Amino acid sequence: MPTLALVRHGQSLWNLQNRFTGWVDVPLTELGREEARKGGERLRGTTFDVAYTSRLTRAQETLDLLQATAGLQLPVIRDEALNERHYGDLQGLNKADTAAKYGDEQVHIWRRSFATPPPNGESLKDTAARTLPFFERAILGDIRQGKNVLVVAHGNSNRAIVMRLEDVPEDEIPGVELATGVPLVYDLDEDGTLLGKSILA
Repeated sequence: MPTLALVRHGQSLWNLQNRFTGWVDVPLTELGREEARKGGERLRGTTFDVAYTSRLTRAQETLDLLQATAGLQLPVIRDEALNERHYGDLQGLNKADTAAKYGDEQVHIWRRSFATPPPNGESLKDTAARTLPFFERAILGDIRQGKNVLVVAHGNSNRAIVMRLEDVPEDEIPGVELATGVPLVYDLDEDGTLLGKSILA
């Protein structure tokens, strides 16, 4: 029975500063590094065959710390299909300042609706359209071979995968919260059907 573990990267510098990050490459904070290490502690004793991560430093650093803590040395596949949502013109802006300028309701729609993108950016629907074909082809390709897979990525790319695995409706998936550094461990059969889920908080 293959296992898939999904982990959202630890707190980044711009998470701390309440800024829209998207594809901007920012480092983890010390808290983020600690969250990554705690995620590794929770996965200690779990065996994996391969790891996937995005092209962004905060996810890669989280994976490195998680592996070091858990005693893992996995082959790693990095792909921008697993990158965070691209927040377009909002990237780098403070979220509170943006809400003051455009209104709380508009910023909430940009951040949390399924299909409405921010200006020149991606919606969650767009992110899913980028992430899920790679998930189906590569990650589930490994699952179908009976491999245990570790994925360390981002709030929205992981949210797209959760939507697919747990069959979450489009109107509910924006409200699904994924804590930083906390592994979601899925037991799957070899066609990718969900058999069980554990949250290692």
